[in-house]
Amino acid sequence: MSKSVDTGEVLTDAVIIPVEAYISPEYARAERDKLWTKVWQQVGRVEEIPEVGNFLTYEIAGESIVIVRAGADTIQAYYNVCPHRGRRLVDTPEGSRNARGKKTQFVCGYHGWRFNLDGENTHILHKEDWNGKLTDECTGLRKVNVDTWGGWIWINMDPDCESLLDYLEPAASLLEPFELQNMRYRWRKWGIFDCNWKVALEAFNETYHVQTTHPEFNKFGEFRGWARAQGKHSNIGYDAPKDMDKNQQAKLRVGSGADARISTAEMQVYTWEKANTNTTQTLVDAARRLADELPEGTPPDQVLKHWLATARRDDEARGVFWPTVDPEHVGKSGTAWQIFPNFQIGHAVNNALCYSARPYGNDPDKCIFEAAVYELFPQGKEPKTEWEFSPATAEAWCYVLSQDFSNMAAVQQGMKSAGFSGNKPNPYMERSVANLHRNLAQYMGTGAPREID
Repeated sequence: MSKSVDTGEVLTDAVIIPVEAYISPEYARAERDKLWTKVWQQVGRVEEIPEVGNFLTYEIAGESIVIVRAGADTIQAYYNVCPHRGRRLVDTPEGSRNARGKKTQFVCGYHGWRFNLDGENTHILHKEDWNGKLTDECTGLRKVNVDTWGGWIWINMDPDCESLLDYLEPAASLLEPFELQNMRYRWRKWGIFDCNWKVALEAFNETYHVQTTHPEFNKFGEFRGWARAQGKHSNIGYDAPKDMDKNQQAKLRVGSGADARISTAEMQVYTWEKANTNTTQTLVDAARRLADELPEGTPPDQVLKHWLATARRDDEARGVFWPTVDPEHVGKSGTAWQIFPNFQIGHAVNNALCYSARPYGNDPDKCIFEAAVYELFPQGKEPKTEWEFSPATAEAWCYVLSQDFSNMAAVQQGMKSAGFSGNKPNPYMERSVANLHRNLAQYMGTGAPREID
């Protein structure tokens, strides 16, 4: 057995990933029963259903789940279907990502069966016609496992599933200090993209593409990064010089070049204006002041420390308090976590960029793609946001993300070529891709990566 890269953890195989997971209609249909009904999935934020009766729906592979605030401290999830004749209880408006609203009860629009927020049937018209045969079990709503972590709501359709916290480890422990539950949406968008859901996610779970897909960033440094398999999950981060703060492995980095003060400011401004992610206005403003506040020749590690310290101070002055996370822990946690199977958390102490993707029906060539930027805001001053439908264009999103989008449909079509023998991920920088498919094969029973001979 040949081995390749030694990252200080486990030697990583050079593998080929079969294309069936991306392009096979049969594989796409099988995902519903073998994958989506067996895993924990992120479906929304706790703050989206703050009051009793607030609800939202989530749709995946033809299934629909309704999640409702049933009590002040209780969230319930049910299959979105009336047990009488199978009509959906809540309809998703045409062209919408999901349904949202507030109800005191759920009423079937077909025959008027009613259900309280605890899923109990409270009214059946002419119930006596069944001669006492109807039981609470067969007339109530069927529950779905639901739990919360990091400020997100998660569901699992498998009645025998492991707990959410166990499922998320080690990501949960390594991300806990970042207090993601305190962040709120700055913006959130979704679209229907012309690629498989895995193609969409894999556009973001490695740094190998940065040099060529985002060449404008090259002047700010080398964005070479590592990827680590973490059980079901994986995380990625940047390589950093040995004499630099471990923060340099994560999202908040200084720019390279002759003057780290200037390069950092330029990179922050570019990121804010062209990516609209991975930074905040406070961080940008603090970076712009570096040339005035620090002398020329200040070492990069001191530039990084001053920049983060002054930005933290500025945020505290307006009522925004970052969690304190040890630099060693920041470095170990990296820039982003890929939560199996379809959610990515790109974390920092004061902002986050998250992606998710899921099938669009049973079509292997399409997916529902979502992205959201989160930030810490003064209490009660977070912006009011909604999910905005956005096609895969620079005008609808931003320039940098559109660069990523430009690869997706082209990859989906290219994978169908007779000249393509399968994905060959970089064993060091794209280990997250290989790890996704190793775990996916455990559920699907096929499509496992094989070593390159």
